[in-house]
Amino acid sequence: MTRAEIEHVDVLIIGAGVSGLGTAHHLRAEFPERSLLVLEAQDDRGGTWWTHRFPGARSDSDLFTYGYRHKPWRGPSIAAGGAILEYLDEVIEEDDLADRIRYHHRVTGLDWSSEDARWTAEVLRTDTGEQLRVTADFLWMCQGYYNHEDPYTPEWPGTERFEGTIVHPQTWPADLDHAGKRVVVIGSGSTAATVVPAMATTAEHVTMLQRSPSYWFPAPTVHALAESLAPLDLPADWTHEILRRQYIQEVGWLAETGHHDPDQLHEFLIETIRPLLPEGTDIDEHFMPSYRPWQQRIAFVPDGDLFAAMREGKVSIVTDTIDEFTEKGVQVSSGEVLEADIVVTATGFNLSPFGDIPFRLDGAAVDFADHVTWRGIMIEGVPNMAYSFGYFRHSWTLRVDLVNDVVGRILARMDDRGTTVVVPTLRPEDADMPRLPWSDPENFNPGYVMRSQDRMFRQGDRDPWTHMHEHAHEQVALPKADLDDGLQYR
Repeated sequence: MTRAEIEHVDVLIIGAGVSGLGTAHHLRAEFPERSLLVLEAQDDRGGTWWTHRFPGARSDSDLFTYGYRHKPWRGPSIAAGGAILEYLDEVIEEDDLADRIRYHHRVTGLDWSSEDARWTAEVLRTDTGEQLRVTADFLWMCQGYYNHEDPYTPEWPGTERFEGTIVHPQTWPADLDHAGKRVVVIGSGSTAATVVPAMATTAEHVTMLQRSPSYWFPAPTVHALAESLAPLDLPADWTHEILRRQYIQEVGWLAETGHHDPDQLHEFLIETIRPLLPEGTDIDEHFMPSYRPWQQRIAFVPDGDLFAAMREGKVSIVTDTIDEFTEKGVQVSSGEVLEADIVVTATGFNLSPFGDIPFRLDGAAVDFADHVTWRGIMIEGVPNMAYSFGYFRHSWTLRVDLVNDVVGRILARMDDRGTTVVVPTLRPEDADMPRLPWSDPENFNPGYVMRSQDRMFRQGDRDPWTHMHEHAHEQVALPKADLDDGLQYR
């Protein structure tokens, strides 16, 4: 490959989902003189919202906070995947990003050269098989946090005997018809909360089979405050900001209460769903989780649609473990066989640290498990690389906006000082700092996190080497972050 075939940009963004497009907007607005390029492995924009095509795919966060700070959301607070894609299309058009996004471009390797002070991305065009190379002064990882193509599915005995269809929500076939069919959905997380009521509208019956209960919250699709504001005919950006702050406050209360008074939040969540359940439901068996609230995600149920389907007899819940698959369905440990035409394995996903892309620093392979984070934004010892990782409890995008602000400040500081390289570097007092897990199990411990802890980067026990903070803390701390604390410029 000749040098003429190598494309160079100031900033290379990996991923054209919510994080990547938000980052591209920020660069366009704050650093219009910088060239940028977005590489996306999928064949279109949207990330999760492009790959998730299962029935009812929608947000489980409100769009007033999941939407970008700079672009007011004007629809209902809970939106379907198609509406979110339309919103992202508007961002692409308004920021003139279409010609800066390359689809079908899978990054297969990332190499940093200290001599050249730049990154080189090895790229495979998945539509043509062509091998490309892109260099960049700064790398911004916005690839999301899980593997879109390799979902997590446990191994169960007898699946080969099952005469029906087994499908994972991440790989949903376009021609799967569930109308009039008996469906078993394995799982009780956010995906199950979406797919179960959606399939129940036309299926003969849907059984949600859970190994253990989850917490649920029946959030309204249209907030009561939005209904109160509607007659006032306020400017759209006013309404957006009011509702945005309201949702931040509400979710903040849930997160804070789950940490400081989990018993109170437990009672609140259970008593909220109790009147929505069918008469005679065994709440202790089906709705009493073994973990404290928010130690795993709370499944949001817009307008209580799941519980409405239960009351109508279209959905039932079984809490048990799977012994094996039979020809006709799933046999659980009680001995009962849940007969099914379709089994949906809503069993989660696999974390994918930085897209599982091999990184090298001056030819040496990088094992991120040997590194710690700098404020959940950069990685110790890795030059000129930032990453966008949102919240698990609040809307993902709230943190993406904050990360964009901090990295923008770093880029501006490099310009002011005439430096070309910034690298998070441990201070002398951090020499003996313990390397703690990526996620503290006492704070957040869902299966997909616990399965992948050994592959993820670490954190320390002090600033600036910690992450996984709540929005209430970071909306104050990140704008004030000392950009010389733990960062070296050269």
